[in-house]
Formats: sequence, structure tokens, C-alpha cells
Amino acid sequence: MKRTITRLLMAPSVIVLLLWMIIPLSMTIYFSTIHYNLLYPGSTRFVGWLNYDFFITDPAFLTAIGNTTLLVGSVLIITVVLGVALSALIDKPFFGRGIVRVLLISPFFVMPTVNALVWKNMMMNPVYGIFAWIWQSLGLTPIDWLSTYPLFSIIVMVSWQWLPFAILVFVTALQSQDHEQKEAAQMDGATSWHIFRYLTIPHLSRPITVVVMIEAIFLLSVFAQIYVSTNGGPGYSSTNLAYMIYNQALLQFNVGTASAGGLIAVVLANIVAFFLIRAVGKNLTV
Repeated sequence: MKRTITRLLMAPSVIVLLLWMIIPLSMTIYFSTIHYNLLYPGSTRFVGWLNYDFFITDPAFLTAIGNTTLLVGSVLIITVVLGVALSALIDKPFFGRGIVRVLLISPFFVMPTVNALVWKNMMMNPVYGIFAWIWQSLGLTPIDWLSTYPLFSIIVMVSWQWLPFAILVFVTALQSQDHEQKEAAQMDGATSWHIFRYLTIPHLSRPITVVVMIEAIFLLSVFAQIYVSTNGGPGYSSTNLAYMIYNQALLQFNVGTASAGGLIAVVLANIVAFFLIRAVGKNLTV
């Protein structure tokens, strides 16, 4: 009886959640099988798998896949390595530690669009940006980062956005580390590096796995930084899969091809999530 009542109470929220997911997914599948251009809404016709073939054979597809992989991999490495290092530093007591923690975590609460605008106009602008001023102070020619190194610039922006998340998770995890074990290791002559290598890193193995899983899923859909700063260019040099789908849908008005690309992106994201969840499961059972 209790189980029946529980299921009845949960049913409305479960039904709403299923409809919230199934209806958009069904519409996307439908649009992916028809030729539907917003400029010519009356010329709709069934094309089957042609939209998928058109999207995959697009010259930008392989470049977008490569850029997406490089973006996700680079940001994960930067956020995990710097996150562990900075977390270990601010875990030790010092004057103003609370303020430093707040400052390190605060970029995570900045909207991605604002993040891109700050880096584009205040940091990387070749005329009045901070990097340009530093280069001029050293007697060097300022670099137009967004034109010369577009993908690297996007990686820097996204890393700055997600590094605080990694720090927040790692700092929280370090609070549960056994300090008596560290003190015993120091009494036995262990250096700070040995404590970090053999005690801190193993203690952070599970939080690192969780950070990698969560960040990887969200980084696959990075869009705002690319849209605001480089528009996927020059050429396709900073185009990722999410921006390529946007280009098909709202710049070329090809809803059918964009829907096919969206489903391809969903499949790829689920494959990544599947392996990451398995990795997390194995890590948590160790």
C-alpha cells in the first residue's frame, strides 16, 4: 500500500519530466528526417538520412569534432592540474585565506557571455587590452589573440570559467583528509612533495574523477564564448560541434540538418557520459 501511494505521489513529476524530454526529442527526430528551411517553409519534404549524410560530410564536421575534442581535453587538463595545485596551496592556513578562496571561486558565477566579453575586450584586445599593455611594456608587438590563436583563446576563457568549480570540489575534499596521517608522515621525515604525491593525490582521486565527468559533459556544449568572441573563425579554426549546429539552424536556416547534427551531438555526448560514469563507478568501488 505504501509503495502504491509513493508511486502515485511521484507519478506527476515523472510524467512531466518524461514529456519534457520525449516531446523535444521526438520533434528533433522528425525534423532530422525532412528538408525544412526557414526561408522556404512551404517546401518541406521527407529526405530520410540525407540530413545526417549532409551534416557528416560537411567540410567543417571533422574540424568541429577535432576542435571539440581539443577544447574539452585541454580545459580538463588545465582545470584539474591547476585546481589540485591551488587547492593544496589554499588548504594551508594563512592570513586572508577566506578572501582568497572567495576570489578563486567567484569566476564560476560569471555568466559565459560576460566571461567572453571580459576576455575579448579587457584582456585580449590588441589595442587597449591588458595583454597588449604588457607586451608593449616589454617592447614587444601586441598579439591579436582572437585572430592568431582563436582556439587557444577559447580554451583560456573556458578554463578560467571552470577552474573555480574544480577548486571548490577539491578544497571541500581536502577538508576530510586525515591530518594525523600527514603529521605522522612528517615525523617520519616525509617532505611536502612526498605528502602531496602519496597522500593528497590518492585522497583526491575520486573528486578528480567526478570533476572530469561533470566538466566533460558541459564542455561538449560550449557555445557562448565562441559566439561572442570569434564566431567560430577565422574560417572554422574555432568552430566546435555546438557552434556548427547553431550555424546550420540560425545562420543557414536549415532546421533539418541542424536537427540531425543535434542528434549526432546527443549520441556522442551519451557515449562520453557512458564511459565516464563507468570510470566513476569503478573509482568509487576501489
